Amino acid sequence: MNIDELRKKALLLPLEPGCYLMKDKTGEIIYVGKAKALKNRVVSYFRENSSHNEKTRKMVSCVNDFDFIVTGSEFEALVLECSLIKHYRPKYNILLMDDKGYHYIHVTDEEFPRIEAVLQKPQDKGQLIGPYMSAYVVRQTAEQVNQVFGLPTCTRKFPQDFKKARPCLNFHIKRCMGLCQGKVSKEEYRKIIDEAVDYIRSGSVADVDQLESQMYAASEALDFERAARLRDQISAIKRITERQTVLLGEDRQMDVWGFAQNASLVSCVILKIREGRIADKENFTFDGQGDIDEVREEFIYRYYTGRKEIPKFVVLDKPPEDMAMFEQFIRLQCGKSVSPVIPQRGERKKLSDMARSNAEEQLAHKIKRTGREVAALEELQKLLGLPSTPVYIEAYDISNWGETGRVGGMIVFENGRPLKKDYKRFAIRDVQGQDDYASMREVIRRRFTRYLDGDPAFSRLPDLILLDGGKGHVAAIRPVLEELRIDVPLFGMVKDSRHRTRDLTTESGELSMSMMKSAFTLVTTIQDEVHRYAIAYQRMLHKKADTESQLKSVKGIGDVKLKKLLKRWPTKPKLKTATAQELMDELKINEETAKALMEVIAGLN
Repeated sequence: MNIDELRKKALLLPLEPGCYLMKDKTGEIIYVGKAKALKNRVVSYFRENSSHNEKTRKMVSCVNDFDFIVTGSEFEALVLECSLIKHYRPKYNILLMDDKGYHYIHVTDEEFPRIEAVLQKPQDKGQLIGPYMSAYVVRQTAEQVNQVFGLPTCTRKFPQDFKKARPCLNFHIKRCMGLCQGKVSKEEYRKIIDEAVDYIRSGSVADVDQLESQMYAASEALDFERAARLRDQISAIKRITERQTVLLGEDRQMDVWGFAQNASLVSCVILKIREGRIADKENFTFDGQGDIDEVREEFIYRYYTGRKEIPKFVVLDKPPEDMAMFEQFIRLQCGKSVSPVIPQRGERKKLSDMARSNAEEQLAHKIKRTGREVAALEELQKLLGLPSTPVYIEAYDISNWGETGRVGGMIVFENGRPLKKDYKRFAIRDVQGQDDYASMREVIRRRFTRYLDGDPAFSRLPDLILLDGGKGHVAAIRPVLEELRIDVPLFGMVKDSRHRTRDLTTESGELSMSMMKSAFTLVTTIQDEVHRYAIAYQRMLHKKADTESQLKSVKGIGDVKLKKLLKRWPTKPKLKTATAQELMDELKINEETAKALMEVIAGLN
């Protein structure tokens, strides 16, 4: 069916709650959705000039037909939607797939084995413990067991490297038994490895009493080395237990959600608090699935569908659209009351911030940026009320030096960092006198006219425009963008009396950045950089004009000969290589003029 036929079919749907199933031309279900009123929701997909996001546009372009199921309530539609998505796994729905494969704890096949965390099954014949879904748990366990039992984690080979070098720092801080000294026999080391494996399998953090009994027995048998090793194991267990425990009162069992976004990428991290400590961490990344609110609203239902073990509290960074429906849905899954929480302060807020920070770091790893850069762009989006993260930012400044040195600078920041290959410079041509507003209008008009003309050097529209100036600059530039029909958010960067960044502004007033440190740092960096770039260009032109003035001071060197001179020797270093004879031949001047010109060239700085 074409769009018109699909719209006509949708208009026949009832105004009842239910689910709709979008199909492609092969009949495969590519998207499942729910609606409070089926007719209104499905018709919205097939309206002309509908403002869908990129994901929805792609989905609609593939739709050849649709089916629907009427339900008794919106909640029944939600439960059915989750069931249908789980069954059909449509490619345009958010599915429960994280960034992890299976993980193992590997005991290497060596004469003196190591214990390590691995993602895939190794090729050797060593012992594997697992598989586990959580990389976090596997890494923590391997680190913990190596610390408790003092196992080597260095790159030395044993027994080849016995006594070849002094023990490393880990031995001196009691995190390694010092196997490299060659004082532990193969049999004794194997016994320690067996104990470590038992420790992993049984979760022996609670078996301190048993280890203490073994320590006392070894001491009574005058086996002081074994007693000392057991003492160190007990101390390590106690240190680890103390370090990992989080005092949360009744909040002993929680799922803590955090989200971050950059352009089309959304990252989600779920910290799983069990017995008052972080027991696990799950990571999910979504590309092209809509903005952060759409992903959050859809994914929290996908995640909990079919789960029986759900903790007492679910900590979210933003509430779902219908909190009561979410609580009802969770109760249906696990058969008990679960409290969704959106914390504003206290321990839960700290954990929520930690989850968001982890999501930012996860996203930063994906886009090869730091978590601070991701956080700055998110804060900027929130402060300015932008529809999406401003990945590609352009900033402009005007610099004046008398009547001749009037220039504009355009810099670009992409994903929070300077993109210097896209910087542009503008010499002001049409404005007479020092008029910053008129100069800025000329620069903006020239930049976006070249975009509209299809100039490859100006082919990308920014997500945000920042002007070095106050609300007067914004008011002066807005009409130019409207005239050219350029729909890009526009703000000014205001400075204080000491010429330091203070706030962002619109035509109507300033927006305080005092509570958004990452965004403030980013805007300050952008403002300093665009000012530096504009001044550097202005100074370059001033020096060029000064050089030309000095060269023209030589009798017999006018505009025509100056142009020929600078075409043959365009820079000062090249000018200084010219000989008198070359100047005479190139410019058709006599020997006296050539010598006078040589003297001026020699004095150029």
